[in-house]
Amino acid sequence: MTQPASPAQQDAPIPTAKSAPAGGGWRRPLGLRADVRNLSLLGVLAVLIAVGGITKPDEFLATSNLQLVLTQASIIGVVTVGMTFVITSGGIDLSVGAIVALASVWATTVATQEYGFAGILFTAVIVGLGCGLVNGLLIAYGGMVPFIATLAMLASARGLALQITDGKTQMVTVNSVLDLGIRDAYILGIPPLVLVFAAVTVIGWLLLNRTTFGRRTVAVGGNAEAARLAGIDVRRQRLYLYLLSGLCCGIAAFMLIVLAGSGQNTNGNLYELDAIAAAIIGGTLLSGGRGTIAGSVLGVLVFTTITNIFALNNLESAVQQIAKGAIIVAAVLVQHRTLRGGDA
Repeated sequence: MTQPASPAQQDAPIPTAKSAPAGGGWRRPLGLRADVRNLSLLGVLAVLIAVGGITKPDEFLATSNLQLVLTQASIIGVVTVGMTFVITSGGIDLSVGAIVALASVWATTVATQEYGFAGILFTAVIVGLGCGLVNGLLIAYGGMVPFIATLAMLASARGLALQITDGKTQMVTVNSVLDLGIRDAYILGIPPLVLVFAAVTVIGWLLLNRTTFGRRTVAVGGNAEAARLAGIDVRRQRLYLYLLSGLCCGIAAFMLIVLAGSGQNTNGNLYELDAIAAAIIGGTLLSGGRGTIAGSVLGVLVFTTITNIFALNNLESAVQQIAKGAIIVAAVLVQHRTLRGGDA
């Protein structure tokens, strides 16, 4: 059994991947690189907006289309916030898309819809938390590799979602849920789903950057053994992180129900790849130890804008996937160069 930490250990500073010299000399360059990276992503987003405005000015710059882009970004964005925490801790979650699908179909069954708005929302969140709990227990206390555990959850959740729906679309009949997706529900021209995404982003940023929970997450991702010696319950922290990821999936499932007005076993297809890609190009280290919510959000907006531009220009989805793949490779190469520069 693990020996309890002494008071001295509990008061010890939480370790990170690198020790900071006196005066925090390395923190300023690291923060500067983060600012440059975010500015670069903003530049990429500005270029994409310009391309969309030039190729399809009437369609792309229309208020309705911009609202659609933000709404679509909101759903995958909520998933990406949870994924950012998991990757920062050195883990991975391949099951987020399948969890979204399972939560959406479970929440739209006839029995669930009898309980109205609260029943649908509660079911979506509970299913997401339940899947996250299973992932967390298998990884933190079962000793399973995150890749394998979440891959098993991916297959299981997809299969259960298919069994519940029997391959059919489950239409939502609760008007209070459907009303959130209509234009009359917009607040100052902003769709409610975008406001939910904004709230999740702010909470996620505060949690990662301004709380002990965030510092422990970074510490576990940087050096799990050092974090344990410093008094952090690494297993419990990992359990909490997968619960957080599951919670984000449940929220995203409800948002998808509002947007689509239905639940399908195909919902959330490839969300795991989009969320991981957005987090990586935003600056979150795939090896753990560093994460950025702001960068992840910018990554989501970049990918969503690319998808929208390709759709408006009737370009093949294969070309779109190639473009996304090239962006991911470029982002990883930049990360490697940044890390080598920081170690020099």
